Amino acid sequence: MPVRFGTKIAVLLRDDLEPWQRLNVTAFLVSGLGTASPEVIGEPYTDADDTAYLPMFRQPVLVFEGTKETLTAAHRRALSRSLPRAVFTSDLFGTGNDRDNRAAVRAVGKDRLDLVGVAVYGPRNAVDKVLKGARMHP
Repeated sequence: MPVRFGTKIAVLLRDDLEPWQRLNVTAFLVSGLGTASPEVIGEPYTDADDTAYLPMFRQPVLVFEGTKETLTAAHRRALSRSLPRAVFTSDLFGTGNDRDNRAAVRAVGKDRLDLVGVAVYGPRNAVDKVLKGARMHP
């Protein structure tokens, strides 16, 4: 019987990103969720030879896409619901380290961020409402 989670981890990407950008943005966005919401992380893995591997998310990460307007609306809804979230702005493609990434986000007000990706975690129904208008990534 499949496990049904009461929570959802979702990434919403802007639909005009290049394939390499989609992968990069997704990796960066989900890296923040485990630090803020440690309950999303499962137990460490081991193989049959007892080789240890890092723990990963305990549930699937669903990836969606949408227009710039869809991302802006989803960001606003995630904020209004106080859900754990991560953002990736277009400015971050021009930086090369965490310090400059944080400075680039810090330089812009929340209503003017040029979002290319948003990750959100929370109760399934709340995340579904945040993602209204988005579609599953093909």
